[in-house]
Amino acid sequence: MENTNKQDKMRTMPVNKLMLSMGIPMILSMMLQAVYNIVDSAFVSNMKTNGELALNALTLAFPLQILMIAVGIGTGVGCNALISKSLGQNNKEKASKVAGNGIFLATIIYIVFLIFGLVGVEFYIDTQTDNPIISEMAIEYSRICCTISFGISFFSIFEKILQSTGNSLYSTIAQVAGALTNIVLDPIMIYGYLGCPEFGVKGAAYATVIGQCVSLILALIFHLKVNKDISNGFKYIKPSGMIIKQIYSIGLPAIIAQALLSVMTYGLNIILVTVDEALVTAYGLYYKIQQFILFAAFGLRDAITPIVSFGHGMGSKKRIDDGIKYGMVYTLIIMVAGLLLVEIFAVPFSKIFGLSGVTQDYYISAMRIISISFIFAGANIAFQGIFQALDGGMESLIVSVCRQFIFVLPVAWAFSLIAKRSLESSWLIWTTFIIAELISVIIACFLMKRIYNKQVKSINLID
Repeated sequence: MENTNKQDKMRTMPVNKLMLSMGIPMILSMMLQAVYNIVDSAFVSNMKTNGELALNALTLAFPLQILMIAVGIGTGVGCNALISKSLGQNNKEKASKVAGNGIFLATIIYIVFLIFGLVGVEFYIDTQTDNPIISEMAIEYSRICCTISFGISFFSIFEKILQSTGNSLYSTIAQVAGALTNIVLDPIMIYGYLGCPEFGVKGAAYATVIGQCVSLILALIFHLKVNKDISNGFKYIKPSGMIIKQIYSIGLPAIIAQALLSVMTYGLNIILVTVDEALVTAYGLYYKIQQFILFAAFGLRDAITPIVSFGHGMGSKKRIDDGIKYGMVYTLIIMVAGLLLVEIFAVPFSKIFGLSGVTQDYYISAMRIISISFIFAGANIAFQGIFQALDGGMESLIVSVCRQFIFVLPVAWAFSLIAKRSLESSWLIWTTFIIAELISVIIACFLMKRIYNKQVKSINLID
């Protein structure tokens, strides 16, 4: 009866209320995911010895963590949209197969990162630093996060399965439990409190993976308890080439979108260091705060996708239109709030990591300039969720590539040439993000018109 009510909610609840009931837990879930990196960085930067070097070590490991999350979440996004659409078509058998294939893919993902953690981490870190202390800490941290990555790999799938069936509250509870576990264990394992050995940077890694495992265990329990329309068993885990192809036709753009963050950050670090090394530190710390805001938009996007996809599956033009409208409005509200938050608390945030001097000035400048791009970034993120729901994986990918690659690195490089002549002009580099997001949102509007005419306009109203 409970699960029937969930499906009735997806079919009949007014979309504005449905998006809030599903979106708020997802927003909290994604924001808590951003907390992992912020909390780890805050604690290691305050270690008694080599705190600043430890912070640098985590910065080097960060792109690898982004990649792990990208692959897991992207695969989950594909499962999410496909399960929602299948349930909208009342095809529970296919929904079960999609969920099972998601579990199979999570297994493959974990094996890949396990192998990389054992044999590839040292080479990856050594390409970024010659400092033996930083290298050792970064290798230790990355190796633990990779070899014990089954928590994040499988949780990413079960989280999206719960969200696809309207049970986002349960996925949020699991995410909250993991984040709180990480926060509590960080000081204990890093500093050696309560009789625990003082692990230092390794303690931050252990706290992270333990928190991920806690989230996984709870998400699995919730899945088995509440997702009654989805059957479980080895026959559903058996890989299906057709289903995997459908999952990644939706999820691959999401994977690339997240992975591009690693590429963009790496490229920007190379550009910024040619101007002033302090700019690299400033941007790296700004990026962690920025994630907290953008991940809120990602959370709402993960509510937009199943709602619009469910409406698409049941052939309801009105619910699709409402999903698009309220998704854009609510995302705008989130990003305006984020913009105000960053502008007001730019200086206090800088003190969390003990910044001072020119690095603090660069950081505050980045906070106050780049945050203007939040308005356009929010629209782009919402469009990507809508595209994914309407089988527009390629359109979603185009927007990702534009806003995180094509219109970022070349523009930043051009502005860096000006900044080299005068450090007072370094603020120009931060405007790169405003330019990239603005151009990308214009492109996204044209793509939205095309995909709407193709996928939605011809649907007969059933409401």
